Amino acid sequence: MNTFLVMWDMYGLECLFNVTEWHKKKTWATLKDEAVDGSPSIPMMMLRARVNSQRCYEIYSFNADNCVTEESIRLAFNESPQSIVDLIRKQGDKIYSDRSETTKQVIV
Repeated sequence: MNTFLVMWDMYGLECLFNVTEWHKKKTWATLKDEAVDGSPSIPMMMLRARVNSQRCYEIYSFNADNCVTEESIRLAFNESPQSIVDLIRKQGDKIYSDRSETTKQVIV
């Protein structure tokens, strides 16, 4: 299983991050006493969403099988964005959302 962090707005995908892969890299880098690139800051993502609330940002984390890659998720956002966000909303963990529950919005 891989855990992903994802952020999108009404215009589409803005951030997709494989948390599981990053933790693996961070662990090995720590053991080797090397530096590793940082992960996205959830507080900064939330700040961006709040400042741009007119864009209806949503931030979720979700788990996926190892066969689901970052590339396949990006492809799903490009080809069928409403289907993938509906699936993430249903199975993921909501971190932040400006989405109106009363009006149905399409993300593109």
